[in-house]
Amino acid sequence: MVQLGWSKSENSGWVWVNCSYPVFNIGLARILEGKMRVHTGRNPPNEDSHLLVAIVAAEATDVVSAAVDHVRLARPEAPVLLFDTRIDLPLARAALRAGARGFIHAGMTPQQIVRAVEVAAAGELVAPRKLLEELVTGEGSTDLEALSHRQREILGLVAEGRSNAQIAAHLYLSESTVKQHLRAAYKLLGVRNRGEAARLVRINEDPH
Repeated sequence: MVQLGWSKSENSGWVWVNCSYPVFNIGLARILEGKMRVHTGRNPPNEDSHLLVAIVAAEATDVVSAAVDHVRLARPEAPVLLFDTRIDLPLARAALRAGARGFIHAGMTPQQIVRAVEVAAAGELVAPRKLLEELVTGEGSTDLEALSHRQREILGLVAEGRSNAQIAAHLYLSESTVKQHLRAAYKLLGVRNRGEAARLVRINEDPH
């Protein structure tokens, strides 16, 4: 475990950075240097330290909840920010649903990262503008480019009203394989069932 700390006033707090790649831990620590103390590693700073924000990384939507829960079990008072290398809206949605207070990514400037941590520490939501627009408007228009060709093909047939058995016969697949593709697609799109997935397909095909 590496702990990086800087001389601050007694009222300053800590940011706990727990990313799977050491280079991200180091980079985020350097970005926050001069603003707040940073603690990196799997385990949180000691209980006596004032924790402002925890930053975690998750490579897929199905592990986001575990990453957020790890922080909340250890330090439930700390807001959680999810970090990723790019803007991944399904991942951001999954993080917010899991209880995170925001999403940051490697495409942001150092100033934006610092500001995001300050906003989260103040109890406000930090999220990509496109995701916030969806939350405000209630629209679920999601970029289907996150899906594989096969997943988009299967969802297109779902949108036509075909059953899993019909899709399997049409694509020369087993029903089990169709179900596996659907479960993976639901996670990527942040939806719960075939009805919600079909609606997203129709929205993307005909936004009007």
